[in-house]
This record gives sequence, structure tokens and C-alpha cells, in this order.
Amino acid sequence: MEHNSLTFKIASEPEEMEQIYKLNYETFVEEIPQHQQNEDHRLIDKFDSENTYIIAKDEGEVIGMIAVRGNRPFSLDYKLDDLDNYLPSHAKPCEIRLLSVKGNYRKTRVFFQLVNKLVSYCLDRNYNMALISGTDRQIKLYKKIGFEPFGPMVGTKGAMFQPMYLTEEKFETSTKAFTRLMKQKKNPLKRMNFLPGPVEVKKEVEFAFGKTAISHRSDEFSREMKAVRAKLCDLVNANNVQIVIGTGTLANDLVGAQLKKLPGKGLVLANGEFGYRLIDHAERLGLQYYKLAKQWNEWISIDEIEDFLHTYDDINWIWTVHCETSTGYLYDLNRIIEVSKKYQLKVCLDACSSVGIVPIDLKDVFLASTVSGKGLGSYPGLAIVFHQEAIVPNKELPRYLDLGQYANAESVPYTHSSNLLSALHEAIKRVDLENRYTLGNAAKRMLTDAGFRILGNEGYSPGILTIALPDFISSKKIGDRLKEKGVMISYESSYLMQRNWIQFAFMGDLTLTEIEAAIAILKEVMDGCVERV
Repeated sequence: MEHNSLTFKIASEPEEMEQIYKLNYETFVEEIPQHQQNEDHRLIDKFDSENTYIIAKDEGEVIGMIAVRGNRPFSLDYKLDDLDNYLPSHAKPCEIRLLSVKGNYRKTRVFFQLVNKLVSYCLDRNYNMALISGTDRQIKLYKKIGFEPFGPMVGTKGAMFQPMYLTEEKFETSTKAFTRLMKQKKNPLKRMNFLPGPVEVKKEVEFAFGKTAISHRSDEFSREMKAVRAKLCDLVNANNVQIVIGTGTLANDLVGAQLKKLPGKGLVLANGEFGYRLIDHAERLGLQYYKLAKQWNEWISIDEIEDFLHTYDDINWIWTVHCETSTGYLYDLNRIIEVSKKYQLKVCLDACSSVGIVPIDLKDVFLASTVSGKGLGSYPGLAIVFHQEAIVPNKELPRYLDLGQYANAESVPYTHSSNLLSALHEAIKRVDLENRYTLGNAAKRMLTDAGFRILGNEGYSPGILTIALPDFISSKKIGDRLKEKGVMISYESSYLMQRNWIQFAFMGDLTLTEIEAAIAILKEVMDGCVERV
């Protein structure tokens, strides 16, 4: 009897724990008379708060479990005098308890998959031995897996158990099936990274990051900072740039702090998570502003922006994302700049998901933010702010939000990271906008041909593809299963899970072969979910 809807995981939900207690009762009260019956038909283990429960589920039903704990004393410490005398001197044991599989699943792969998950757990925590009290009804099975008996039988009549232990070496050689499992654990699948950050970096970037750190006050660091800033400005045709230790959120706060100095009010555009975050930045900084806010992924036309500007004549600046990361929506920057010139406005831009992905010209942009760990293809940790005009320090601003402090000190007023700077330097040299466009559009064609619904049209960014899944298929379940198969996508953010969306981002070091392989795996996972519905 084979079950194709099985999942194996560490128990985390209250309803899973409740089912564990009931399965515990069924096995160790009703089937094996080890404990007294009770009216609740629930059995909570005395070590429950210390146990990690590895479970097998068929849809929503828990049909198998193993409990693992590493704290002494073990249950066997209470059953055997001087337990350690039975174990090798180098033993670092954990204890396996409460092994149970429901009757209909005992001749399926459930037991082996539970052990597979157990192996991962034990290896990750550097245990080199697993102890178990094996029921006398299954000693033959335990031996087949590689468990070795030690010491006398323990328990009571009708519920006798044999103390046994399993070492990694014995487990590896015990059966062909489990040898393959161990090989799998030691040689994991190659990870394919389609996250919008952190991204997969090139080997040269990784090597640069690993160089010995140097002082941010040294001449060598100053020369590299100057070179990196020049390359960044050349990449986007900007007049000035500052590089700060921090994230895109900090970069946007730096922009917002500069906007406090401008007269009049501003206009903030929003039609997704990060546009609405700009509104939050403006609100927290006490900016005077209007907002043109729409539903997620709803188009904001240039005519609507111009109508708004025509209605409110006290607007002096516009603040918007360039690429709305939550959907892939790409604002028409050239048209926004045209309108801003007509109304003599300053344009400010969150370009965190567009610099390094699509062509962008910041010549006529007053302020723009980006980061090291997305389209530029480096590690996260550096916030980047481009500015059109020279900026001087302003003591009315907090020191860390005063962009003039950075400009005055050539981006190094405070402690900096030579490792992050060197990695960014290498990454900028290798930015390839044409390749980003080719890969993103090839992926979009493949996904569309496979029947997936992609948000947007050809005007959306090739760097982010957002897939709207059918309501009857969980985006979290798809993302979890892709992760198990080595395909890392964006799906765990609350705003994506609320909408049942998943995202493929093409911001790191990727190849067409990897994209084809990932989409094939996605189709396989989707087909499996559809069959089970």
C-alpha cells in the first residue's frame, strides 16, 4: 500500500501535538500495555517539553512519529544502572523514543522516511550514537537497520524492551537503502537560489569577501572605496553616491531624512508592499506628504500622477519604488522624470530591486537607494544612496541618518567593512544587464508555456517573476517542497503567503540550465499536489 500524499517534518503546530498525544496513547496504552488507560485517550510523555517530534503526515493526519531528545538523564538511565558503562567512551548519544507508525502504514516507506528525517536531525547536531528501547516485537527490524543490543531486557510482562544503540558507522553499512540515505545527507543537492536576497554570488565575489579584513582608516581601504563609488556612479549615471553599513531600510531612511529639509509637501506612490513601506517611512519621519496608493499590482498611470500634481500645487517631490519587489511591477521612470520636470519636482527612488537588473539612468533623480545584496550580486550589508546634488552635514538629523556626514567623510565617517566593500567591488565588475534580461524573459516564457499565471506584462521587471497559484494549492506547501529539493524561491514573506503567491528572482549568479532544472522541479511538485487534490 503506497501513499503519495505523505509529508515528513518536525512537529510545530498545536494540532500536530494533539495528534501525537493520541497516537502515543493508541500505541503505548492500547497496543503495548505500558501505561494505564484514561478517559481522555491522550498520553503526554514525561519528557514532552524536551522532546523533538519527527512526524509523518498523510494530508492532515499524523500517522507516524519518533521522539528525539539529547538531555540526560535518558529514560534508559532509569532502567539500567551505570548506562555509560555499556557505551563506547567517545559516545555523544541522543535518545530515540516513542517510535510509532499506524497499522495501515507499517509496510510502506513511512518508517524509512522517518529514519531519514531522524538521520538529518542527528547529524546536524553532531550526535554520534542513538539509543533506543526496542520493543521485543520489532527487535529483528531494529537489527536490520543497524541497532545493536546491549544490556539486559527491561520493562514488564507484555511490554518488554531491549536497550539498543545505533552508530553512524553501523547505520551506513547496515542496508543498501540506508547507505544511500547517508550518502544523500553527506552529499546534499546543489542549491539553486532564486531569492531576491541573499543571492547566489560568483566565486570571485566569495573570494574577495574572504580576504583578511583591513582597517577602514587605511589608505588601501580609501582607494577601494573611491573606486567602488566611481563604478557605482558610472553604472547608473549618477553624480554622487554614499555607501553605508546597513540595509535597504536604512538607505530609505537616509533618503527620507533628506526630504525633511525640503519645503512643501511630497507625493508617495504605492501599489505593493514596498511602496506602502515608503509611506511608513514618510509617516515615521514626520514628512508632509500626499499619497497615491492603490491595490497591490494595480497599475498607476502617468496621467493619474499628473492629475494629482495638477490638483495639489504644493507638491515639491515624488518618492516611489522603481521595481515593486512584491509583484515585479516596474514604474516608468523616464515618464515620471518627464512629469517631474514639467512641474519642477524632485524625484526620489527606491531602486533596491532594479539597480543591476534593468537599465537605469539617475542623472535627473534627486535621491535613490539601493543595496549590495540584490541585483548588484554581492552579499547583503551595504546600503547605497545616490544623490544628485552635493550634501552637507545637518546637526538636526541623527548622526546615522545624516547623509551629509557620509558625503563629508567620503562614505567613511564611522566603522566600515573591508570584506563587504571588496565583495561589492568584484560584483559590480560583473554586472550584466543583457544576461539578466535574457534569463528572466526565458524563464517567463517557460513558466507561461507550462501554464503558470505570471503577474504583469512585458513592462514588468525581468528580475522578479511572481506566480499566482490556484486557491486549492498552498503556496507554502509548494515552497516547502521546492526547498526540500534544493530550489530556493521567495514564498515565506507574510505578504506573499496572504496572497498565495510564489516568486522566482533572477538577481544572483544563475544559468539557463539551472532555471530549466528548477522549473522542471516546480512542474513535478505542482503535478504531485494537483493529483492529491
